[in-house]
Amino acid sequence: MSQKSEPQKHDFASAAKGPSADAQPDMQPDSNAADDSSRKKQRFIKNNQYFTICIYAGVMVLIAAIIFKCVIDIDKTKAWLRQVIGMLSPFILGALLAYVLNPMVHMFYRLIGRLCDRLKLRLKHGLHTVLAILITYIIVIGFVVLTLLFVFPEIAKNLVDFVNYLPTAYNTVLDMLSRLQKRFPNLDISMIRNYLADAMPELASYLQNFATNMVPALYTISMSIVDWVINLFVTLIVSIYMLYDKRRIMRAAWRLIYAFLPKKHIPACQEILSECNRLFSSFVVGKFIDSLIIGLLCFILMTILQLPYTLLISIAVGVTNMIPYFGPFIGAIPGIVIILFISPLQAFIFTIMILCLQQFDGLILGPKIIGNSTGMKPLWIIFAITIGGHLAGLIGMFLGVPVVAIFSYLFDLYLAHRLERKNVSDAMVESVLQKMELDD
Repeated sequence: MSQKSEPQKHDFASAAKGPSADAQPDMQPDSNAADDSSRKKQRFIKNNQYFTICIYAGVMVLIAAIIFKCVIDIDKTKAWLRQVIGMLSPFILGALLAYVLNPMVHMFYRLIGRLCDRLKLRLKHGLHTVLAILITYIIVIGFVVLTLLFVFPEIAKNLVDFVNYLPTAYNTVLDMLSRLQKRFPNLDISMIRNYLADAMPELASYLQNFATNMVPALYTISMSIVDWVINLFVTLIVSIYMLYDKRRIMRAAWRLIYAFLPKKHIPACQEILSECNRLFSSFVVGKFIDSLIIGLLCFILMTILQLPYTLLISIAVGVTNMIPYFGPFIGAIPGIVIILFISPLQAFIFTIMILCLQQFDGLILGPKIIGNSTGMKPLWIIFAITIGGHLAGLIGMFLGVPVVAIFSYLFDLYLAHRLERKNVSDAMVESVLQKMELDD
């Protein structure tokens, strides 16, 4: 009996374990089949990485298509850009005016603060700022009004006198050519005589047509003046609001920077923006002060030397002096030509005076006021003037220098960062240059 009972227990234990062990292999195929069926039903599996790549690819394709369209229809692109810039010009000029006047507003803000401290008065920040802006604009608008009242009439008178003097100048040039022909009989000046003979009738015809079309021209000019006055008013309002809300605008700008820039790059961003502001403001404000002084000195010297068209030529010299390198020549050559019609001796005196004045500006006055604010080499300055003049005329020639200086500074920082990542020092670059010089 005992021998039969043990196998029964063994069979019972194996039976108890056997079905569970055998059931697991039978259940696994059923779970795999369920997973396969669920995958077949859910064919699209969400993947954030692939979705981001698709978004970037779509944006890049869109940008490439826009650039391709702009390049293909370059004339339409230029017309559209001119239209957009024309619409935004009051805001652009207002921002530029606010940027230029900001140092003056800041100066009056500090002076008012010191005066209030001495008088033991307390002003709110808003009223303090309003007073500084008001004083600044009273000075600027007063200067403009005085210019319109006293300077422009004198300029118009000089222009009228010069136009009336043209026939006399023409006869003077012919007499000078006749005397030159008598003194040097072998000299052929017939070509110059023929050119002058053809130029005078064309000039007379041009003046006659201009007088005939005076009424339509006046209507067009009046409409342009109305648009100009409206744009000037909007520019002034925009500049005033930007100066008053300067802190709010700066706060919004820095919120954007903090929102999209990693925290570790914020100090570098502050340093870069501060240096860009220094490059632009030091050149613009310094060059304006330098040109104003040169214009005043030119007026004083021409008055002492009793040269003609003093105010007209001095303003031209002062305005064009804001263009580096080429500005003095641009302002001096028309003045030399105008005075040459009146007196060759006075033209020679004016030429010597301008050369001395520009040497004084380049060697003494300019370095004292501006210094090496841009840090650019002459080749890059000439490049900036050429490109800026081609794109935006005289304003582009003036603003091209600080803009290129800022791009040069940013590119130099980028190169320094790339070289630092590659562990390349300036000493290594210098050693390569020295080796190349030795090989040559």
